This record gives sequence, C-alpha cells and structure tokens, in this order.
Amino acid sequence: MSYEKVAQAKSNVVIGTKQTMKAIKHGQVQEVIVADDADQHVTAKVLRLAEEFGTPFARVDSMNKLGKACGIDVGAAVVAIKQ
Repeated sequence: MSYEKVAQAKSNVVIGTKQTMKAIKHGQVQEVIVADDADQHVTAKVLRLAEEFGTPFARVDSMNKLGKACGIDVGAAVVAIKQ
C-alpha cells in the first residue's frame, strides 16, 4: 500500500501541491500519491501534470493517514516520492 511506501521514503518526500508540481516539472519525482478525500480542484492539476510528464501516480483514501505517513500532524492532499 502507498502509505507504507511514503513512510519508508519519509526523508525523500515532497509534501503539498505546489512543491509536488515543481518537482514533477524538474523530473525529480518517482511517484505521486493523491488522497481521494482531498479537494478535486486541487488534485486535478497535479494529476494532469503527472500524466503529461509520464509520472506514475497512486491514490489513497485519506488525507489524514497520508499526512501521518509523512510524519506531519495535518492531512496531506498530495505527496511526491522523489527519485
């Protein structure tokens, strides 16, 4: 499951929409993880960019669980695992 992937790569993770989009554009992203309960308006931009750049992405069900997997106390809508 993607939560474990994020937790294992904690030191090599980019958290947030803007930072993830910047990392995708620079070719630094191995995989994008998107929370299904996040605002679709926010996540759609990242998913479009990931598809455009051929970056694989996965979906998880909870922003809160994704945030915890990253080691933060708030939810995370989008996380990128860097190469």
